[in-house]
Amino acid sequence: MTKFIRTLTFLICTLLSISVHAQESLAVVVNKENPVDELSRSELIDLFMGKYVAFPNDEKAIPVELKGEHEIKIEFYQNLVGLPLSRVNAYWSRLRFTGRKRSAVFQSNESDLIAFIIANEQAIGYLPESQITADLKVVYILNE
Repeated sequence: MTKFIRTLTFLICTLLSISVHAQESLAVVVNKENPVDELSRSELIDLFMGKYVAFPNDEKAIPVELKGEHEIKIEFYQNLVGLPLSRVNAYWSRLRFTGRKRSAVFQSNESDLIAFIIANEQAIGYLPESQITADLKVVYILNE
């Protein structure tokens, strides 16, 4: 019975943490020294889907992504382009087949993503709002 209660408690805590996270907005952020103060949804789609490789001021942009099937990455693409991650990955597979290379940098976790953006003025990435630090500048908020 004790194992059942521990398992039930774990499941309840997991579900509560997922629902709390799902309500938190995602922010698209850049290095605080980046001259860009705001981007439109359309500009973000162009940057993260590979249409453009520069910010509107023509400075090179380095999209920073989380590796694999990360929950935040799934939520980001669902909110940004309205597609599941599997469709986004299929899109990139088709582009690679035609010879286009993806310019994104992939990080294992949010801490590494934050560190990369802080170290690179041209980097742009996405995070839950609660993880924004003073070294980052918010240029767009998703799911507000």
